[in-house]
Amino acid sequence: MSRLTFDLDVMRSFVAGIELGSFAKAADRLGRSTSAVSAQLKKLQDQAGTPLLRKAGRGMVLTEAGELMLAYARRLLELNDEAASAVRGAQLEGRVRLGMQEDFGESVLPEVLGRFKRAHPRLRVEVHIARNAALMQALEGDRLDLALAWETEPRPLHGRHIRMLPMRWIDGDAWPPAYADGEPVPLVVLEAPCLMRSAAIDALDRAGIAWRIAFTSASLAGTWAAVKAGLGISVRTPLGLPSELRALDAGETKLPALPQLGLALYRSEAEPAPAVARLEALILQQLEVA
Repeated sequence: MSRLTFDLDVMRSFVAGIELGSFAKAADRLGRSTSAVSAQLKKLQDQAGTPLLRKAGRGMVLTEAGELMLAYARRLLELNDEAASAVRGAQLEGRVRLGMQEDFGESVLPEVLGRFKRAHPRLRVEVHIARNAALMQALEGDRLDLALAWETEPRPLHGRHIRMLPMRWIDGDAWPPAYADGEPVPLVVLEAPCLMRSAAIDALDRAGIAWRIAFTSASLAGTWAAVKAGLGISVRTPLGLPSELRALDAGETKLPALPQLGLALYRSEAEPAPAVARLEALILQQLEVA
């Protein structure tokens, strides 16, 4: 019995269509016609021997088989791209200096750096975890090659916007909180200056809601510990949120809405070295599907 071999180009179109929410957008990104991508999707379903998509209203959603196929397709493409990168960049040597916020340590670092190290064993990655202001200063002082950070004004010259993330009120226990109505809202915050600390205070002030600083920490780990202990609530994005904490839904609290925050990847040079460009591509790929 002959083994079935899936076409990686077809897999790439399938994954792109799902991640972009449109196979027309996938065709655009991949430089193919919509009809060509539709033909690829039909080929994939024929090979699978079962529908991978079903109609839902005006759109399409994955079937159970489609969800399984998507997971395998991502793994196959990741391995293919890693192999291509390893062969082409086998001789890359030196170091890449990467800076990022604590928020991204668990969601970005292990996966991205593991793939990067396997593909480029001769390259050394130096990771610097710091606050936003410190990352920007290190980038401007040429002490970092890349920095994954929140967008601020003025923006560094060499940056790429990734996406907008909502700031949310973060709690460790089921709402309502332990403090009574009318009492100042206890805030667990990072030391100033801090974008999210300022956003929380500004939102409460505009809404005429009293607040107090219940806990101040120099690290995000300390902030999470204080929120878990019930000392107060904090403000962060859902990215990298510990499983023991939860982002509160706007409808379940009397707290004011919070703005969104831009996430960007900055580099120190307009034309980065090949190793820096490769790590940049891996980080962008990881965050686009996160």
